Amino acid sequence: MANPRALNEKSQLLLKTLVEQYIVDGQPIASRMLADSASVSVSPATVRNIMSELEDLGYISSPHTSAGRVPTALGYRFFVDTLIEVSPMDTFDLASLNRSLDPDMSSQELVESASGILSEFTRMAGLVTIPKRDQATLRHVDFLSLEGNRVLVILVLDDHEVQNRVIYTKQDYSEIQLREASNFINQNFNGEALGNIRDRLVSAMRLDRESMSSLMQTTLEVTDKAFDREEISDFVVKGQENLLATNQALDDIRQLFQAFSMKGDILHLLDRCMESDGVQLFIGNESGYEILDECSVVTSPYHVDGNLVGVLGVIGPTRMAYDRVIPIVDATARLLSAALDNNRR
Repeated sequence: MANPRALNEKSQLLLKTLVEQYIVDGQPIASRMLADSASVSVSPATVRNIMSELEDLGYISSPHTSAGRVPTALGYRFFVDTLIEVSPMDTFDLASLNRSLDPDMSSQELVESASGILSEFTRMAGLVTIPKRDQATLRHVDFLSLEGNRVLVILVLDDHEVQNRVIYTKQDYSEIQLREASNFINQNFNGEALGNIRDRLVSAMRLDRESMSSLMQTTLEVTDKAFDREEISDFVVKGQENLLATNQALDDIRQLFQAFSMKGDILHLLDRCMESDGVQLFIGNESGYEILDECSVVTSPYHVDGNLVGVLGVIGPTRMAYDRVIPIVDATARLLSAALDNNRR
């Protein structure tokens, strides 16, 4: 975070005015334009001196093709941390968000809807990670024997969402063994999170492995593999086309679209956002990924039953209306969490 003591009140006002004007117009801001602003009550000479100081400190820069200045990533960071006032969303917009996140939707539909909401309200690209599977609630499980020590796992989760996966076991299990294992899990763990079921069974295995019945040993192995936390992360993105309306260079946009397609760097960044609560901002090169150097990423985690299960947010140009975007991201995370909680009841 930039040090606010490095700038006096006049310098802060001038920087605030410049950033706000640049966010609106997208054009380099000249000293004369700032001197003519109603909010700036200093002489043109003083404006020029302050602009020079701000440039020396790294808060603004001069594009080669213009006499005006534009904010740098450092300037935006100072603006966001020190100069803007973020107001809660108005009641009408909150009601619209709430209607779009109907608890009767499946978790996948809620994620899709949240991504679309973020895109629609911010006019940027909206992203929502798929909820982590080990927090999903088990409704029913079936194990079906396949050839070659393989087992088909059929999981019914949360809101009747069905997932199928094939696991490889150390030995070949009969249909009877697998039916007994699934019956045991369905009778004893219905309504519990997958991660909790796996942990409890693995813990029991460590405590008393030698005296376990054949049923428990079968159940432990297939559950350990079927509910394994090692899974491929993914996210839903909507509104990439909104980025075409920005004044970013076309090559930057093409690279960003490629990043959405490859997903790796963006997923790593979103995973970092799982480490702390509340809204997080990565402005320009703060993300650590060159592909996002001309972008800002605003994120917030979302929860199910108090457990952090995913992250949502927007990607857009650094020239975004942060005072609008931050409360939209924050409110969407809170409402998605509430919808997912209600979805389980």
